[in-house]
This record gives sequence, C-alpha cells and structure tokens, in this order.
Amino acid sequence: MESGASVKQRIARISAHLNPPAISQVEGSCGLRTGNCRAKGGSPGFKVAILGAAGGIGQPLAMLMKMNPLVSVLHLYDVVNTPGVTADISHMDTGAVVRGFLGKEQLEDALIGMDLVIIPAGVPRKPGMTRDDLFNINAGIVKTLCEGISKCCPKAIVNLISNPVNSTVPIAAEVFKKAGIYDPRKLLGVTMLDVVRANTFVAEVLGLDPREVDVPVVGGHAGATILPLLSQVKPPCSFTVEETEHLTSRIQNGGTEVVEAKAGAGSATLSMAYAAVKFADACLRGLRGDAGVVECAFVSSQVTELPFFATRVRLGRNGIEEIYPLGPLNEYERAGLEKAKKELAGSIEKGISFATK
Repeated sequence: MESGASVKQRIARISAHLNPPAISQVEGSCGLRTGNCRAKGGSPGFKVAILGAAGGIGQPLAMLMKMNPLVSVLHLYDVVNTPGVTADISHMDTGAVVRGFLGKEQLEDALIGMDLVIIPAGVPRKPGMTRDDLFNINAGIVKTLCEGISKCCPKAIVNLISNPVNSTVPIAAEVFKKAGIYDPRKLLGVTMLDVVRANTFVAEVLGLDPREVDVPVVGGHAGATILPLLSQVKPPCSFTVEETEHLTSRIQNGGTEVVEAKAGAGSATLSMAYAAVKFADACLRGLRGDAGVVECAFVSSQVTELPFFATRVRLGRNGIEEIYPLGPLNEYERAGLEKAKKELAGSIEKGISFATK
C-alpha cells in the first residue's frame, strides 16, 4: 500500500502546473515547486506564451494552441481570470502542459524560456470605433509586454495581434531597439485574418473550397491599408471590375462587418483566434526546420520605402528567412498600393512617436 507522502507527491506532480491556491499546501508538504513540476505525458515541442489569454481572442486561441502537437508548454498570462481559463483548458487531453500567470508581478515568470510569444492583449473594437481609436489603450499595453519580452525571452519569435497592428509593431520594434535585442526577423504583425477572409470570400465567388484558394494580402492591417492582390490568386482566375471592387471592399471591411453584426457584443474574436493559430503553427513549423513555409505578415521591410509593410515571408529557424517582393500588380492594385502606403506612413510614425517620447 502506498504511503500518504507518496500519494501526495503524485497528486502534486500531476496538478502543480495549474497553480491554484489550494495546491500550495500540498507542495509545501512534499517539497515540490510549481515552476519545476510538469505533468506526465508532456510532449516534446516548443514553449509558447499567450499574453492576453483570458480575453475574447485569447481564450479560443489558448484552446487551439493546446491542441497543437508542436506545443509542449503553454503559458497563459493575463491581468484577470487566468486561473479559471488555465484550469479549464488544462483538462484537455493533449500533450501540451498548461500553466497560468496572473497580474504584472507574474509577467516575467510567464515569459522565461519561451520560443514563441503571441500577443492578443488589449481592448476590442466596438461599433463606430476604428483601430486607431484603440491606440491610446493598446499602445501602452504592448509597450509593457514587450519590455517584459526584452528582459525574459529576447530570442523568442513575437506574433503581435493587438490592434492597431500598423502602429503596435513599430512600438514593439522601438522597445526592442532600446533594450538592444531587436531582431527584425523575429517580430511579426499578424495579418493572417485578412488572408483567411480573402481566401473565404474569393472561394465563395469561384465556387471552390477555401482551402484550395490562396490570396496574397499586402500592405497593413486596417481599412485601405489592406490590399488583396486578386491578380495573383491561386488557382489562377480573373475577376470583373465589379467583382474586384466588391471583394476588395469586403476584405478591407471584414472586421467592421463582424463588429456591426455583434452589435456591441464584441469584435472578430473566433476567426482571429483561428487565423492567429494558423500563423503561429507556420512559425513553429519554421522553427522546426520545415521547408517552404510561406505566409503574409506585417514586418520590417524594404519592399517599399516604408519601414514596415505586409508581404509574403518565408519562415524558418530564425523567424523570417526571406521577404518576397510584391510581384506584378495591375492598375487597380497599383492605385490601391499608393493609397495604402499613404495611410500606413501615418500609422507607423504614430507608433514610433509613442515609443520614443
């Protein structure tokens, strides 16, 4: 018959990663520490942190990342509600071990040793709000989180979701520069939702499975800065002027479509979580060394005269391995590009000014 100490030790080893208050007594009695405990069955893979894991995007994002076989350890951080989300998701019978972190005092613990950090933290859009309306709140949040990354996991790949991405990516870059750890290959603004929407909407017009469609979306991640290159759709096809205008407008305003449909109850959380996981998986496959991992992202770039721009990038062990040029554009796309660049320039400068003031 097992001794009481042996039973307590086994229970603590299985459950310590949840970090509920009640477990502290068990840990004290058997000499275990939450930070050193790991559930049996943890799979080999990468360590991923989600900052803002209890939010509208963060919760479905955390659930989907828990299902990803490339993830071995999943850290969930937020300023509220993380213990409940962590306990809930940890019951899923997948290989990743989940640990929760609550409040600014635990931010550094959440970040130490991470390979990939995903940041959906911030407030969502509401009806009538633009992404720039979110700037004053989300800019400060992103700056604080990136300061933590600089200190605790400076070599991690950072996937930035917090809006307005056109401004928050430049903020993150300036924070990393100030800390002396900036590597432009490892900072990526997530614009995958624009690609996901483009694939879906174009597939509807063509009568195809969206998984068979690939639409490059360049520029930025807000309104007119979102430029789907419909002339480069795969499989190759052609659109009428009316179809091009309709599709471009719907892709650019997809976020507003969801905000208005939810009538004040939220923004695009579920589709954003799906897109974020799709992009994170691409980053992890790149880290693993898979060949030919190509996605669109908002990154430090020399494709245009702007310091940041969204184009196709090839992902690898060091993050971004190659940035692809825009390719041939038709007249409609060239006009859209000029409009996108004009708006983007202001958003980028806004972010840089905030971070350097």
